[in-house]
Amino acid sequence: MAGREELQVSWWTDNYFHARTTLMKIDVTSATPNFRDAPPSPVTTGTRNGRSGTLEPGTTRVAAIDIGSNSIRQIVADVESQGKIRVIDEMKAAPRLGANMSSDGQLGAESMSRAIDAIVRMTTLARQLGATRIEAVATSAVRDAGNATAFIGAVRRESGVRVRILSGEEEARLSYRSALAHFDLASGRAVVADIGGGSLELAHSASGVLDCLESFPFGALRLTEQYLSSECRHKDVRKLRKAVRSELRKHVPARAWRGAQFIGSGGTFTNLASILLARSAMLTAQSVHGTRVSRADLEHVLDGLQDTTLEERMAVPGLSQNRADIIVAGLAVIAEVMARLDTKELVVSTYGIREGLLLETARIQPAAASPGEARQRSVRELAARCAYEAPHSLHVRDLSLQLYDALAPLLGCEAGDRQALADAALLHDIGYHISYDRHHKHSYYLILHAELLGMSPSEQVVVANVARYHRGDTPRKKHRNLASLSKPMRDQIKRLAALLRVADGFDRGHAGAVKRLQVRKLVRAIRIRPIPRAGRSLRLEMWGAGRKAELLSSLAGLPVEIISPAGAIVTHVPELRQSV
Repeated sequence: MAGREELQVSWWTDNYFHARTTLMKIDVTSATPNFRDAPPSPVTTGTRNGRSGTLEPGTTRVAAIDIGSNSIRQIVADVESQGKIRVIDEMKAAPRLGANMSSDGQLGAESMSRAIDAIVRMTTLARQLGATRIEAVATSAVRDAGNATAFIGAVRRESGVRVRILSGEEEARLSYRSALAHFDLASGRAVVADIGGGSLELAHSASGVLDCLESFPFGALRLTEQYLSSECRHKDVRKLRKAVRSELRKHVPARAWRGAQFIGSGGTFTNLASILLARSAMLTAQSVHGTRVSRADLEHVLDGLQDTTLEERMAVPGLSQNRADIIVAGLAVIAEVMARLDTKELVVSTYGIREGLLLETARIQPAAASPGEARQRSVRELAARCAYEAPHSLHVRDLSLQLYDALAPLLGCEAGDRQALADAALLHDIGYHISYDRHHKHSYYLILHAELLGMSPSEQVVVANVARYHRGDTPRKKHRNLASLSKPMRDQIKRLAALLRVADGFDRGHAGAVKRLQVRKLVRAIRIRPIPRAGRSLRLEMWGAGRKAELLSSLAGLPVEIISPAGAIVTHVPELRQSV
């Protein structure tokens, strides 16, 4: 991620760095974006002071270790009774337990040794961080191994941790529990898929109620070894897909789940999202969580990776080099599941078995959320954690939406713009949490790095930028935060920022003096008349809105006339539009 560059910005204060380490996970190891396998750390209230300190009542520090066929991952986190997770640390290793198993299904001695060494490191870290419980689970490779008992015994002797072998259905249940905590599943049908190195798990739900759990031996590592060479030839991929398709037809009723919301977790899904974000130059996105991938885009990526050498795949932007040899098999499985479900798109989750295990260990059962609820809740929680000024922010949001409802057609607004504006308006001043100076830029970074559920990476980038431009310079393509974005995204940011700037100006004194706005679009001008609350003067608000109307006037190509209660007019005449 771009953490190293950001820490070098001159106005970056120690206070800001402290806030970021408290509110979100930072990667300062690389100056280049790396979305692939690292899930965003949820933004929380910081129930424990950093990596040590006293836990608040109702909070448990837990370590969860997922021993998979391809990789082993640990997460150490504080879990609150309401289900909120605050990540303290993470560790990953890739011993590939499921690779090159013997003909009689035995785990290899070298891979077992690498795995045990990794687990010992992880448990040592967890104990040093004060985890009260360490839960370790093993999935497909160990489940299918003839020497699973010997491996688990060795882990117990070396690390002191008992490993629980999950059935395929238990894997699917944990994946679903994680998705339930991070997506809106209260209405409609949903299928949650998790692809590991050794198996594919599917969890089907209707209106937030789990219906059935299924497991298939369709892991990316397993299928690569069974069907593909290093060149991933088209004919071999076709053979692989045919085998997967045949089994899905036997066990997944297409009619019952046709068109269901499709949510995917695991490295195959996150790498797919990372490849697409890299292709669209979304370099400012800090996570792939919530990325929507169309079936057509998936097939294009899969087609482009076939008949390529391993070295060529390792050079693909956004694709983890450690996954380049098994990515084609994983994508082929996703393609067949989507075809069986007849779904047009999937949503990527960076949360999976580990997070489900954390919730299970803390005995927390997430409640199903209605559409839009997770997004609204996470935006409100971020605002509250940053000690936002609620009366001002809520008032500016209301004024922004009044302007939007009157002017959206004139500005060419599109679906999703209204919600993006509402979220940006609520969060526009959270940068005060760091400092008044350049607080709009602090707001941008806080929003950009936060976990905001229900938003795609591109939506989060838009919200962050709209909040950033509520004051100061108007959006310019030369600005670093805009340079890599597509023109449609820059246009969206510009029109929403134009509305937010004027709305914020109408509450310049944070006094709520403007009760509501009357907005009329005339042939020769946009006319805005603020209606005052009883006994309130609007002199400051007239001045504040008038001085921030330049962008709106420029985009509309019309003068913006602000009419005082006494009839005085403040006019801003548009200048020539600037391309962004």
